[in-house]
This record gives sequence, structure tokens and C-alpha cells, in this order.
Amino acid sequence: MTIKKIFTLGLGFVLPLMGMAQNEITVFDDQTGENEEIDLPEGMRSAEVDSLLREWNTKNYLSVDESCQSNGENPEFTKEEYINRLSRLPNVIDMPYNDVVRKFIDQYSGRLRRTVSIMLGASNFYFPLFEEALETYQLPLELKYLPIIESALNPGATSRVGAAGLWQFMLTTGKQYGLEVTSLIDERRDPVKSSYAAARYLKDLYDTFGDWTLAIASYNCGPQNVLKAIKRANGVKDYWTIYPYLPQETRGYVPAFIAANYIMNYYCEHNICPVNTQLPDATDTIMVNRDIRFEQIHEICGVSMEELRALNPQYRTTMIPGAARQLAIRMSPEAIGSFIEAGDSIYTHRADELFSKKETEVAVQAVSAAPKQTARNSRSTRSKSVTVRAGDTLGAIARRNHTTVDRLKRMNGLRGSTIRSGQRIRVR
Repeated sequence: MTIKKIFTLGLGFVLPLMGMAQNEITVFDDQTGENEEIDLPEGMRSAEVDSLLREWNTKNYLSVDESCQSNGENPEFTKEEYINRLSRLPNVIDMPYNDVVRKFIDQYSGRLRRTVSIMLGASNFYFPLFEEALETYQLPLELKYLPIIESALNPGATSRVGAAGLWQFMLTTGKQYGLEVTSLIDERRDPVKSSYAAARYLKDLYDTFGDWTLAIASYNCGPQNVLKAIKRANGVKDYWTIYPYLPQETRGYVPAFIAANYIMNYYCEHNICPVNTQLPDATDTIMVNRDIRFEQIHEICGVSMEELRALNPQYRTTMIPGAARQLAIRMSPEAIGSFIEAGDSIYTHRADELFSKKETEVAVQAVSAAPKQTARNSRSTRSKSVTVRAGDTLGAIARRNHTTVDRLKRMNGLRGSTIRSGQRIRVR
């Protein structure tokens, strides 16, 4: 074993340097007796893994864990040790070990060690969102590791073919699952909405194939390509049987998913130190039904432009087109308080400079038509969420907040009545 070189990142991270980036790996095909090149999934490519370091959350809430002592060595383990560790993961989805899976584990424990360190910290932001969405549709929670290989947990990720966000939705699929994409809005980048859309999509794929590895493969290349591969494999519905007939990247997709599950659970055994996470203060949303710009919120509420962009990645510009339909803005509770206190003045602040002539006329008309409704609108459109306490039921929460169980289920996408302590429930 050798000690790897280290270098210092601009954010103060000191992490292992594992050599130049690559976009494919070589595996031996025992059927043909030849080496085969497999494309790496998008989240394992250099263009995406490094960009996570520039994210607002990373810069503000992640830091080096000085107490974690690592000599930088990546130990070698036997085949039996890998098999044993994979078998001990509390998963529903089958996690077999083979040479292809080993190649991807080597990528994460070797070249991508520093990325794993950062993703371990970033997972504290995103995994609770993923788990809530997956739990809503009663899906295996290990699917939360799909965004590891899709986007490296970078909500700003865009693939070379135009897929976007943490879950890397293509435009047509995103719209099919209710994600709005216009010149001003791209809800594929909204961590909450895209997570629920991904959960619905994964459920539909599983309902189609009745097998999680095939559903995961379909998430990457589309169900039609998997159906073609099954047909070429004489109707056998098994990922490892149809493997040779899948697109190049998809051949590595399920092995990469298994490797992501492995490394996010066994990083300590490979001497990978996770970065420390200081979770940000709670945030909430306020609904607007008029056009407004980030600049107005920044100057009136004192929220930095960078924070507004980070908390509201679904807006492609600084324009929030609330006049078209009611839209949410996510901010700290303090900033939301300032927004409410500002009233109509926040919409008119520098409106003549920040909007075009047409936009200004629309904004002013909306403000002048609304004064008698301001108090009522602010109450009815303001979003409110509560945290489930130990022993709470949906009925108890509904009574405390003057609403009904059916309304709570609709607002939170709940099919049953099961909730857990610590869960956030929208009540208005």
C-alpha cells in the first residue's frame, strides 16, 4: 500500500489527490474473452464531481474534520470481505459482488475519494428529502443513493445530454412527472419536487418490470432500451443476463449503484474522512402570486443573492413569475418575516429599474388592485409546516392547525396515515 499525495482545495479542504479524471473504465468480458470499455455514469465524471465544491451549502456548512485521522491509504480487501459487507447492508435491493462492481468500488475508494468525503457531508442536506419522498411511495430507502451516481449530490448539475438536477431528469420525463420547465423555471433543479417526481417515476418503473435492478437500469436508459435488451436475451428478465445488450453507460449503472451503496456505508474501512456538517437553520416557504425579483428580496429582506439562488435553484434567472401562477420562495423564517412586514412595498421596490416596461405595468396593476385583500392573501397564501412530535397523529396535527386529515394528506402527498417523529408536515 502506498501513501497518496494530498493537496489543498480552495475551500480549505485537504483531501487525497487521485490522478487525472476519466470517463470510462475497462472490464474483462468473460463471454468474449476481451476487455470492454464502460462509460461512467454522469455523477462520476470530472465535470460534475468538482463542481459540488462550489455549491453554497458546501462553502457555508461543510468543513474539514480535524479529529479524523487518516493516513491516506486505501487498503486492499479480499473478494470474501466485499461479499460479506454487501450482504450486511440493510437493503431490499439485491447487492451482488462481481468484478464489475469491484471496478466501481475501486473508483470511489481511489480516484474519487475526495468526492466521497464531500458527498458524505452533503448527504446530510439531501438524504432526509430523498428518504421522505421514497417513504411516501413505500420504496426501498437505498434508492437515495441514485443521485450519488447521477449528480454527485450537486443540484446544479447538467449532463452532456441535457439532464438536470440532483436526479438528472431529462426534459420530457420531467414534464411527464409534473416538473415545470420554462425559460424562467426549471423544477428539475428543485430538490423537493424532483425527489417526489423521481420516487413516482421509480415506482412506475418497478411496476413495469417487477425487479429493482431492471427498474434502476431503466431510470438510466429508459424502459424501451431495457425491453429491447430483454427481447434480445430471449425474454429473460434479469439485469446480469441482459447486461451485454444494454447501452454502454447502463452496463455500469447498476454496478455503480451497488458501489455507491457500499462506499457510503464502508468509507471508514477505506480511510476516507467525511467532512463535518453544520446543518443550516430551518427554512420555510412563502407563496407569491405576483412577479418579483431576487434583487428586491435581497435589498428589502437582507438575504444574499447567493443564498436565494441556492435555496431556490428552480428559478433560472432572478425573476419569479408569480403573476402566472402561485409560486414558492424558500428562505429563513427571519427573512420570511421581513418579507411579510414589507407588504406591497417589496413588489414596487425599484420595479421600474428591474422590470421591463410591460412587466412594470403588470406589477403595478397587481399591487394597486390588491390593497383590500393584502391581509387575507398573506394569511391564505403563506405556507406553514410543523414538526411531528413523539406520539403525534395526523388527526391531532389537523385539530391543532384547524384543518382536516384529508387536506394534510393531499398537501403532503401522503397515501396512508403513517408519520414519524421529526418529520416536517405542511399544514397550510
